[in-house]
Amino acid sequence: MPLIITPRQLTHRAELYHQLGQLTAVGVGLPQALEHLRRNPPTRSLREPLERLINQVVQGHTFTQALNRSGKWLSSFDLALLQAGEHSGRLDAVFKLLANYYNERARLARQVISDLAYPMFLFHAAIFIFPFAQFFLSGNWMTYLRQTLGVLLPIYAATFLLILACQGRRGETWRSWVESVFHWVPILGKARRALALARLSAALEALISAGVTVIEAWELAAAASGSPALRRTVLAWKPRVLAGETPAEEVSNSPQFPELFANLYHTGEISGQLDDTLRRLQSYYQEEGTRKLHALAQWTPRIIYFAVALMVAYRVIKFWTGYFQQIQSAGGF
Repeated sequence: MPLIITPRQLTHRAELYHQLGQLTAVGVGLPQALEHLRRNPPTRSLREPLERLINQVVQGHTFTQALNRSGKWLSSFDLALLQAGEHSGRLDAVFKLLANYYNERARLARQVISDLAYPMFLFHAAIFIFPFAQFFLSGNWMTYLRQTLGVLLPIYAATFLLILACQGRRGETWRSWVESVFHWVPILGKARRALALARLSAALEALISAGVTVIEAWELAAAASGSPALRRTVLAWKPRVLAGETPAEEVSNSPQFPELFANLYHTGEISGQLDDTLRRLQSYYQEEGTRKLHALAQWTPRIIYFAVALMVAYRVIKFWTGYFQQIQSAGGF
């Protein structure tokens, strides 16, 4: 995977899954679908990993094994969800889910970048313009660079580290730490949790409908959720479920699952309509998570714009305060 993923790369990944979903849905075999995409990939950078993947499939490995052996070009979230799709025989549905997921990520990324362009321009202009008057009088380059780049470089470094921290290819310990930190971030924490529950519900419905045992289905679905906290919680259930407790009881007793999820899952388990209930849960939490991310994408630029305005106002007031103090000390009043 690239170091930093751009909206264009997210769109290419969405197109890859969209085409795989279309081909497998109409009955084209997975090797043939992969070969078609290798010859006509959404972007040339995907041709090499697809070729490695096809070679592994031809050697007799399962799709999941082939993905793991073809290099680190997919995130752990993609791998877990594709594994669940292969186990359930619903790869076409998983491809569609991933295509929608990456399309939404690309759209949100473009919206945030577009909305941030003007506030970030004002921020950089303020950083470089306000110390310029002093630099013009003194000609001291070192002081000017310290007052400008000394502010910007730490911000760039922090932003770069944040992007690296959020990448899905990191180990589970690291991703668990990031998840615990983001849990306390307003809007973002709840959005991530809602989307994790949506992915879990989608994978669980596919696995149970395909006849996978409930314990294995929950473990695979928890891995596909992309949430280390959910995965740890579900793995801890296994001894109690084997002893006779139902997943509905475990869900109800777990603080990781909201009351709505627990109540609907319990109703679906009792009524025998768990597949329908999980589809409803997936739809609800997908909409809930997407709505919160949209709100975050809209408000983040506004907050930055407001911070820039405050910084400009502070610099203006500081300038005029210093100016009047100089006049007073010179006996102007």
